[in-house]
Amino acid sequence: MFRKKLLAVILGLSCIMTSQMGVVGVEDLFTGVGISPYLESGDKNYPIKPTSMEETLDINAKIELEQQRISEELAMANVSQALNVREEADENSSRVGMLYKDCGGTILDRVEGWIKIKSGDVVGWAKEDYMLTGEEAMAMAEEVGNWVALVEADAVRVRREPSLTADIWGLIGYDDILSIIEVVDESWISVEYGGDVGYVATDYVGVRYHIDEAETIESIRMREDAERERQRTANRGRVDASADELLLLAALIYTEAGNQPYEGKVGVGAVVMNRVRSGAYPNSIYAVIHASGQFPPAHNGRVARAYERGVPASCVQAAQAAIDGESTVGGAVRFRRAGRHDGIEIGDHVFW
Repeated sequence: MFRKKLLAVILGLSCIMTSQMGVVGVEDLFTGVGISPYLESGDKNYPIKPTSMEETLDINAKIELEQQRISEELAMANVSQALNVREEADENSSRVGMLYKDCGGTILDRVEGWIKIKSGDVVGWAKEDYMLTGEEAMAMAEEVGNWVALVEADAVRVRREPSLTADIWGLIGYDDILSIIEVVDESWISVEYGGDVGYVATDYVGVRYHIDEAETIESIRMREDAERERQRTANRGRVDASADELLLLAALIYTEAGNQPYEGKVGVGAVVMNRVRSGAYPNSIYAVIHASGQFPPAHNGRVARAYERGVPASCVQAAQAAIDGESTVGGAVRFRRAGRHDGIEIGDHVFW
């Protein structure tokens, strides 16, 4: 209800704005410029000088100014999932980013059928047919955005009550961002601060309307690579195994990947254990290894000889890791020499 009050009283808007994605974390209290010297000096009454062009405006005027800006410059993605942002106003042009549902940006230019936007780190062209502007963009923004306070002084106290004599929660620095709860009066706003409600003097903050932003293609690739790596190495769950089964698996690893890096040894062990966990294969290490036509070393006697003679410690370690649920190949259940199949390549093998 606080945000509804803010919009109804100050701007006459009609809905509560709930999205808080992308707001800078406020737990990092001392990220601003120029805070440390004051903290070290112990001076509790250091001067804090506003640096914004908006410093002469009261909080209501700041909000109205921002409202006017976004009403003129805002474009919102009107899609169910995501919209391509391209380097040029051409469907064959390279993608520079993705603008997701409920995300928006600032209009920079227009040509027939295309809008050039800036959204976060993405600057490029999007098809006009999939964008909302003007009143339609504002209506969507009211549903998905939220008001934030941008610190425009070297350091600002976040107080526990709207009073200059109130105790403080902590300090925030230049360019830090806090989500606004409501306008208390011309001198104070309440903000979300590390799970608590804090109060900031309005003289030292600017006001911005926050909309979630586009993602660059580079960021998307990095995120997807990180997710693939997470899935590849995610623990698959431990399987109970006897000492004999441990040594049997170690022997198979030695015969299949004895000359491979440790990561590849674990990969071979993980293939066996993934099969044990799968209903499509036998449910024991022995049965999986000795299944007809699966692992040649198990049928030509090499695994048995390695089991009897003993195998290197690295193979035993890799076998134990695989039994404990570790995997370097995700849920792969097959492998062969690299270059003959798509999949996760480790050393001389490809896993899928």
